[in-house]
Amino acid sequence: MTVVYWIAYGLLGIGALLALIRLGMGPSLLDRVVATDTLLVIIAAGLAVHAGLERDPTVVPVLVVVSLLAFVGSVSVARYVGGMLISSADDGSDVGLPVAAEEQSARATEESR
Repeated sequence: MTVVYWIAYGLLGIGALLALIRLGMGPSLLDRVVATDTLLVIIAAGLAVHAGLERDPTVVPVLVVVSLLAFVGSVSVARYVGGMLISSADDGSDVGLPVAAEEQSARATEESR
């Protein structure tokens, strides 16, 4: 049974280390969000492995809380970034939209005049 412990926790530890490296390197906000979500999933997997190998059901509520935290955090950041892309500047142009979308918006405005 000790070999199973070492293999399971070793693989989870390597995954957590790689997620921490991605979290530190970035370069964008979304890269860091994905790394944080991955790290929370690895923590949840570690709790599930612990609960399974030790046959300890008291860890399950903590597992549920960590899973909900990962989900709510990812959805919150996605809504925040989505709101940043849709918000308008004072001059009327869309902030953060790709150039093709801005050109299409300009053409639609010209056609409606």
